[in-house]
Amino acid sequence: MPITLNSSTGITVNGVTLIGASTTDTLTNKTLVAAVLSGTATGTYTLGGTPTITAPILSGTATGTYTLGGTPTFESAITSSVRGTVTIDNDGSFDMNVTNNFKCTPTGAFALTFTNITAGQSGNIILVNNSNYAITAAATTKVASTALATISATGTYWLTYYSPDGTTVYVANTGTLA
Repeated sequence: MPITLNSSTGITVNGVTLIGASTTDTLTNKTLVAAVLSGTATGTYTLGGTPTITAPILSGTATGTYTLGGTPTFESAITSSVRGTVTIDNDGSFDMNVTNNFKCTPTGAFALTFTNITAGQSGNIILVNNSNYAITAAATTKVASTALATISATGTYWLTYYSPDGTTVYVANTGTLA
């Protein structure tokens, strides 16, 4: 499917390029299809009207600044299930850039901490406290003191978290799970 819309070597698809001879292109009332199958697409794109952006990026990268006018529609080419990975992190400090699902089996007391806090991110932690390890919370982690007392006891707990603002993480928990 080699698509080539020239004007001094602009757009292309299977040969990658994606838009043109310059690093800034303006498209009005057009559909930008970033079908990057491999390679790199970079630049600044200003889309006016009511653009539709379809970006099935399978490998490679597409970077740049996209300024959208009108009421843009984003279409996804995801055709299979999307699942988060589970990261084992036993020190009680959860890096939100790594994943959103964690399993923690501490080997000592710790302060429940989140790093690289991202606004809008939520996730889960399975906490397996095998020895009544005391669990406190970092200043940016908001959790009920009764929840901290609960998860400091031996047991398995499911914690959920959410950051509404990129600076604070709110945590809720279940009781001991059988």
